[in-house]
Amino acid sequence: MSAPPPTTTAALLVAAGRGTRAGGGIPKQWRRLGGLTVAERSVRAFADHPGIDRLVLVLHPDDIGNDLWPGGPQADIVVGGATRSDSVRAGLDALEGAVDRVLIHDIARPLVPPAVIDAVLAALDTHPGAAPGLPVTDALWTGDDGAVTGVQPRANLYRAQTPQGFHLDAILAAHRAHGASAADDVEIARAAGLSVAIVPGDEANLKITRAEDFDRAETLLGDKMPDIRTGNGYDVHRFGPGAHVTLCGIDIPHGRGLQGHSDADVAMHALTDAIYGALAEGDIGRHFPPSDPRWQGAASAIFLEHAAERAMSRGYALANADVTIVCEYPKIGPHAADMAANIARLSGAEPDRISVKATTSERLGFTGRGEGIAAIATVTLIAR
Repeated sequence: MSAPPPTTTAALLVAAGRGTRAGGGIPKQWRRLGGLTVAERSVRAFADHPGIDRLVLVLHPDDIGNDLWPGGPQADIVVGGATRSDSVRAGLDALEGAVDRVLIHDIARPLVPPAVIDAVLAALDTHPGAAPGLPVTDALWTGDDGAVTGVQPRANLYRAQTPQGFHLDAILAAHRAHGASAADDVEIARAAGLSVAIVPGDEANLKITRAEDFDRAETLLGDKMPDIRTGNGYDVHRFGPGAHVTLCGIDIPHGRGLQGHSDADVAMHALTDAIYGALAEGDIGRHFPPSDPRWQGAASAIFLEHAAERAMSRGYALANADVTIVCEYPKIGPHAADMAANIARLSGAEPDRISVKATTSERLGFTGRGEGIAAIATVTLIAR
């Protein structure tokens, strides 16, 4: 009996509002927060999450093609409607039949932590809907003309947050049946009889509404110490018989080849060791022992992909990689761009974050005598 297909999940980010109460002269989602726009921060929170398979960004008609959205992570663009509910419904319509679940998020919550997304996704395994909330801890009053007119019990009250997650078919049917506007998607789900689980929210997951909220968000960004790791790698392989050398996965014609247990890609080995080093996980030999015959002649792309996947699984993104190849021959310059592009493809990094360059040792030492090639690599990993 075959296993059921994996569950797929989309993030639907609602960015069609005008948001002028926050000031700044433009809609709040296009204002900058710590060097990125609010919209880009929100989108990246989901683009970088391993549980999200697809992104849908709902925009106001006036914002499509206005260069405010830089393209960033790949997202499907949908035109929004007159109300938030209309915009969400447009996004859901675009996803119909494409995914199993959807997380609906207000673009004005740019600091949503990965743990909140994790909690919503986990709850959807056992519930048709799930949303983060924070228990109300302050006393609640009713008032009129600036005077307290009564006290409202706060027991069992929660402050709602997003993302609010649902099984796609259920929430799409609920929206189509509801038709009218609503405060959020939980209201629409409950009107359709769907059970919605409450998962823990986070105070950092604030919604930017007024000008002072930008100050709060900037403070929260400043309070977070970035988790940055740096690793170095160094490798050497000698020349032997052969008609080409393989460097960064690119075969370069040469009168001799490099000798080694695998394909002897000295540059990719150095880079892979640099990633393992940044993770404090040893080197290639720990993960792929040379005593294991499975790795005899193996393509070094296997090693680099494993290291990159280890970094991603631990929550790190490759901020940059710098590889220096030390040799007299062959000439590296004509192939450096292809090498960098191949590393970017294998590691999942943006191409402009990969550097490959070469130098000679002025005919000194084993590389100067043409006995082999050395490579040095440095990488920086940043927690997402």
